[in-house]
Amino acid sequence: MTAHAARHPADFELVRLTSGGLTLTDAQGRQHVGVVPVRAFPIAAPDEGVSLLGADGHELVWLDRLDTLPPTQRSLLEEELALRDFVPEITALKSVSSFGTPSTWRVDTDRGETSFVLKGEEDIRRLGRQALLIAAGHGVHFSVKDLGALDRASRRLLERFL
Repeated sequence: MTAHAARHPADFELVRLTSGGLTLTDAQGRQHVGVVPVRAFPIAAPDEGVSLLGADGHELVWLDRLDTLPPTQRSLLEEELALRDFVPEITALKSVSSFGTPSTWRVDTDRGETSFVLKGEEDIRRLGRQALLIAAGHGVHFSVKDLGALDRASRRLLERFL
């Protein structure tokens, strides 16, 4: 964190511009246009550890927890973070083109049916005992929050890659 970064919610004010971006006014009254919130742990602890970065990429504010913010500021940050954190949850595996990689996966997600290419088995990361994060092409990540919640056929397909 920089020496000038605010530590407490009372140290800044956050507003959305009509253009859609966020502006932060710090305790000294300086305005920072184009503020970008970034989660430190987007999967494991999405409401903890959020950094507000200025347009130059330097940290302006570090928030230990989102629930310490006033409702208006928290709502603004949650809206902005939702735009940045697109991680569809896989609810079922329909098919895989082959059990080697690269392979094309057809899946159902909480956002609808889609397909993606799994380049290598190393693109599947375990997050604890029951959760996975799968990196697909074009920078999109998919999550499996609970392996046990998947149907038997989906688990069988996944086991070939784990």
